[in-house]
Amino acid sequence: MSTTPPVLAAELAQAWADIQRHHPELPDLAAPESLIGESSSACGAELSFERLLHEAVHGIAAARGVRDTSRAGRYHNRRFLAIAEEMGLDHPEEPHASSGFSLVTLNAEARRRYRPTIERLQRALKAHTVATAADTKRSFRGPAARHGSSGGGVRVKAVCDCGRNVRVVPSVLAQAPIVCGGCGKPFRIPETVGAAN
Repeated sequence: MSTTPPVLAAELAQAWADIQRHHPELPDLAAPESLIGESSSACGAELSFERLLHEAVHGIAAARGVRDTSRAGRYHNRRFLAIAEEMGLDHPEEPHASSGFSLVTLNAEARRRYRPTIERLQRALKAHTVATAADTKRSFRGPAARHGSSGGGVRVKAVCDCGRNVRVVPSVLAQAPIVCGGCGKPFRIPETVGAAN
């Protein structure tokens, strides 16, 4: 089995299509490769079928015009939970103070329904992890690695004094300032702004 990101992206797209067979209103996944390097504390950091199903809940909410989160997407409300339960995800406890009902888990019925999909995706994720962990100084990683790019890590919001913002990988911002074209001041990650005051 090849372990390149395009193959993993194809496995993610196939898993998404498997979810669509049970939930036809789920929109197509525009860029499965975007999930490979992304993580979110609100949605679960580890890429897995459970995380993919969580993202599918957001997809159905968007298709229905349902606002399922607040606080910049961090707090998952009861509308999110209702769709999650339709799709085979449970949240056994009270909502978390900052992320709401985001930490959902597969119920037994969904685990049975998607067993072949889960197993196929787990194999692809494991192979991808092994391949990327086996990098050595002799491994060629392409132009992103040569130029110091993070290669698609977690993006956070960086703001400037005039209120404009961009999404950026923190390691990229640490390499050199990114200057706002509107006010000419550098973008900063909000935690850095708060720590300076």
